[in-house]
Amino acid sequence: MNNRRHFLKRLGLGAAALPFISNLSAFASRAALSSRKQRLIVMFSPNGTVPWDFWPDEEGETFILKRILEPLKDFQSRLLVMHGVCDKVRGDGDNHMRGMGCLLTGVELFPGNIQGGSDTPAGWASGISIDQEIANFLQSKEETRTRFGSLEFGVMVPDRADTWTRMSYAGANKPIAPIDDPYQMFKKLYGQVKDREVLTSVLDSVQQDLKRISQVVSAADRHLLDEHSTFVRSMEAQLRQSRSQDQGHAVPELEPGIKEENDNIPQITKMQMDLLVNSFVNDFSRVATFQITNSVGQPKMHWLGIDESHHELSHEPNENKEAHEKLTKINTWYSEQLAYLVRRLSETPEPGAEGSLLDNTLIVWGNELGQGNSHTLDNIPFVMVGNGLDFDMGRSLRFPNVSHNRLLVALAHGFGHHIESFGNPEYCKDGVLTGLT
Repeated sequence: MNNRRHFLKRLGLGAAALPFISNLSAFASRAALSSRKQRLIVMFSPNGTVPWDFWPDEEGETFILKRILEPLKDFQSRLLVMHGVCDKVRGDGDNHMRGMGCLLTGVELFPGNIQGGSDTPAGWASGISIDQEIANFLQSKEETRTRFGSLEFGVMVPDRADTWTRMSYAGANKPIAPIDDPYQMFKKLYGQVKDREVLTSVLDSVQQDLKRISQVVSAADRHLLDEHSTFVRSMEAQLRQSRSQDQGHAVPELEPGIKEENDNIPQITKMQMDLLVNSFVNDFSRVATFQITNSVGQPKMHWLGIDESHHELSHEPNENKEAHEKLTKINTWYSEQLAYLVRRLSETPEPGAEGSLLDNTLIVWGNELGQGNSHTLDNIPFVMVGNGLDFDMGRSLRFPNVSHNRLLVALAHGFGHHIESFGNPEYCKDGVLTGLT
């Protein structure tokens, strides 16, 4: 492998082409080709939920989905609804800030100067997020390494960078900004096509050069050149195969001219989800986050006939039935977006294997709050869909107010990454969250 990398560098290939080359099947070990591709998606929507229209009354395998989760009824056998999982992380920042910054990190925010609500100001999270922890684990092994490691999708995430707008962290004080422009994400995912065309041209020239050189070198060197020539021919074959695969898994065609505006949220969400599914088909990444707006999200869902902002409505007391009916419609819409993603994954065959992408993907849908008007961090509305981590799906679970850090540990264990704790270890003393398998 090192000889091949050295040889490729000697070709003078640009940095943009190298990541694509390294993902060709000619470079992959047999273990990589035969192993199962486990995947994780974390989807976020803001401002808590409406508890009486969200949580099933029943516990166990026989349960009835309430209004908000009803769009997922076709996938109930692949669903886990988890009541009683709580964000116990405290410290600086208000609950919106801690709910967002600690959702995937499970650790306190740094002291800072970002002021929210009536609580103390705060800064960024003081640790890595679980999506990045898992991505790093997968990237550390050749057989699970992918081109990007992780992908961070967004929908109408504000341009400002603060604790309310970031949930993924590469490490302490290292927030990762989601890409909320589908055209920019498309360019990131598929911009290498032109580089591939250039590379094919370069390989043609290299093959000709090798033939010329072989006529003037020793027998030993000719043997080495023959090996290189064989390798170049293999690469050319793989490039032709990759073009054929592109035709089999068509590059998505994005509708042009969709602006990042409030009323285009449904279109942008669908565009981004289609890109996410295609990124999995092409094995660009096995870990992704999908962040719809942000903590304290303010979308006005005019397409639902709702003129007030989501955050504004979420502060209304429980007695305001009209406001909470609108909140139920809003959260049902988020559930519908999840259902669209789940359906796309279920209808997309697993490349090179039996089953669908959903058979090897787990989606975790979370929120920064349990309920908006109380700003509670208890009973975060966690839902998991899919069979990627071989959890025992199709159940409504009730936990006795357990720390969500233990759920984060369980996600890592599902990938074979057997960490003992994640985030603040104080919240992992009872070990990995049990009852999932």
